[in-house]
Amino acid sequence: MTTSNNRQRWLTLYILCLGVLMIVLDTTIVTVALPSIKSALGFSETDLVWVVNAYMLTFGGFLLLGGRLGDLYGQRRLFLIGLTLFTLASLACGVAATQTVLVAARAAQGLGGAVLTAVALSLIMNLFQEPTERAKAMGIYSFVCAAGGSIGALLGGLLTEALDWRWIFLVNLPIGVAVYWGCSRLLSAAHTRPDGVRLDWLGAATVTIALMLAVYAVVNGNQWGWLSARTLTLLGSGIGLLALFLVIESRVHDPLMPLALFRHRNLAVSNVIGMLWAAGMFAWFFLSALYLQLVLGYGPLAVGLAFLPADLIMAAFSLGLSAWVVLRYGQRAPVAVGLGLATLGLLLFALAPLVGHFWLDVLPGMCLLGLGAGLAFNPLLLAAMGDVEEKDSGLASGIVNTAFMMGGALGLAVLASFADARTASLRAAGTDTVLALNGGYQLAFVIGAGFTALAALLGLLLRNTKAPTAAATLH
Repeated sequence: MTTSNNRQRWLTLYILCLGVLMIVLDTTIVTVALPSIKSALGFSETDLVWVVNAYMLTFGGFLLLGGRLGDLYGQRRLFLIGLTLFTLASLACGVAATQTVLVAARAAQGLGGAVLTAVALSLIMNLFQEPTERAKAMGIYSFVCAAGGSIGALLGGLLTEALDWRWIFLVNLPIGVAVYWGCSRLLSAAHTRPDGVRLDWLGAATVTIALMLAVYAVVNGNQWGWLSARTLTLLGSGIGLLALFLVIESRVHDPLMPLALFRHRNLAVSNVIGMLWAAGMFAWFFLSALYLQLVLGYGPLAVGLAFLPADLIMAAFSLGLSAWVVLRYGQRAPVAVGLGLATLGLLLFALAPLVGHFWLDVLPGMCLLGLGAGLAFNPLLLAAMGDVEEKDSGLASGIVNTAFMMGGALGLAVLASFADARTASLRAAGTDTVLALNGGYQLAFVIGAGFTALAALLGLLLRNTKAPTAAATLH
């Protein structure tokens, strides 16, 4: 391979990672601006969840489909389509004048982001076939994913405080244009479609609608009543569609999610762990940002800086510490210990007082959550893929990522709903507004700690797979 071609491959990697960074940014950048969005567009505390959930639901719901579309119709084509949709949806978010427009645009962002993310990882794996080069490339990709969290929180605070919340979306426009220009010139358009492979549209539609119905019912449970006909009907419909999805996947010729993969113990356990962990962590990120602003009175930039220690710890693990831990201790212990530390971090937030101090009441919990996530994330992915054949490793990774996104969406809906109900109850009893808000957040953090504690216990069920080379390729 010539030096010119080698340089072009690495330049392509950096541009692909810039596109992925844009997606990662949008997962965290919005959190810091939520109080400003709430005030500007008149969201209620419960409805505000949909600014995050609309994105997570479509992102998680279409990850598997996005990767499948890339296999069938060309990864370059799908990457550019996903990038275009995400960029245009970012523009719609930035100019949204109503709640409906913003939530719809966020859903479109999630769809574009799912396609882009699923295809980007496949493109990187195809660009770098040699193990050492692939290890280096995956290390850069992992660093972008981890560092994107801290950049998003900090950039969100800076843009919201210095300019306006709309700029957290509009900042995607120049990035999207630059990535499109670079990838359209550097990525090969050559593609051979597999013979006889059909797309599982019915499976994709069924599972996505099922999850949306379930989350919609949970978000509105307090308002409608948990035993009301509307709530029970929506929950029952969601469960019924999930059951139908499993039937479809067991019978369709080319399933979106081959059920045979779940015969692998580590993959099945990792999916449950991922859902529980995300249920606690996503809700923590969302509710702790509100706690810092609405209870402690932090500005948007201060909130972004408050999250920086946790994100930097996670980034440090992505650059090599995680690989060393896995090679030294395997997967089971880091997952269980990491999630145990995350549980302690959530419990510390549940004790956060009305008049809290950053160094005593915020930083310790932040550091524990960052350390826990840094320890557990890559070992969990490795455990999921370690006993899966190489030809299914990409699909296995996509399934775990989908479990994370779905668990995050459902967990956030549940915990935000409990927090809202607790706050309303305290207000009705005559409690001060800010104290009532704090009481709601504390209850949510306790429930989130319960989710991560259960995930930590399940981590003990994982088998240590003998895959040191796989661990190395992630870093």
